[in-house]
Amino acid sequence: MDPHLLRTFVTVARLSSFSGAARELGYTQSAVSQHIAALEGDLRAELLTRRPVAPTPAGERLLEHAGPLLLRLDAARADVLRLAAAPPGRVTLAVSPLAVGPRLLAALPATGVTLRVLPPAEVPAAVATGGCDLGLVDGPAAPSDPLRLPDVAPLTVTGVGEEELAVLLPDGHPFAGRAAVRLDDLADARWIDAPGVGLPLTAARAAVRYEGTDLLALCALAAAGHGLALLPRRVAEAAGAGVAVPLSGPRLVHRTELLSPGTPTGAAAALAARLTAGSPV
Repeated sequence: MDPHLLRTFVTVARLSSFSGAARELGYTQSAVSQHIAALEGDLRAELLTRRPVAPTPAGERLLEHAGPLLLRLDAARADVLRLAAAPPGRVTLAVSPLAVGPRLLAALPATGVTLRVLPPAEVPAAVATGGCDLGLVDGPAAPSDPLRLPDVAPLTVTGVGEEELAVLLPDGHPFAGRAAVRLDDLADARWIDAPGVGLPLTAARAAVRYEGTDLLALCALAAAGHGLALLPRRVAEAAGAGVAVPLSGPRLVHRTELLSPGTPTGAAAALAARLTAGSPV
């Protein structure tokens, strides 16, 4: 399958328009039609209906494969270009919001680093495709267990640290006076769904969906009673409002991992060494 044809197909399907895809990709509309026809000829299947423009069942199945395939190609290109280039003097670090903690702050050099704060799900792709030199991503895990990361490309993953979790409750919550709390105790509670920050609770009922990466806003929502939030204990206690109650069960920790495309070089290698120095995980 020609990746150029596949990119054209994905763009047409996303925009539901041959002319729109032509404008976005810089092709003529005739060229876009030829790309789709060539791909359909290669696969011997109709991939798009024309009026309206929409994926057929075969096209829907191809779209499921297309995203990972194109991401892998982008990652391979970025990896080769990275190896061929001279070691850069600057480092771009993709970091999820809750991964910005004491270890990162202590490891950052005085100059030469650009931080890109991204939702946790976007950090691996940012590193794999060359947009960032390194990544720090976080999430809940059993002690010493690795995070479950999307399989976007071969990445080197190193545990950086683990810390205690806590539930941020509003003042006056029935459990606010407890020394610790189990998630089972909060089975009927309403939670804040904050995918851009992380620490998802798939079984929880969401009271509010927060689409952002600002931890202060998330903590303010929890403290005001709009839903509970599961956070690293240091973050929950530093919120300045509400009550942070440590999580006693199940056995979960807040884990942070360093992502790199193979072996870092230059300034990226120096930063990676500082981030992982003395790490027990």
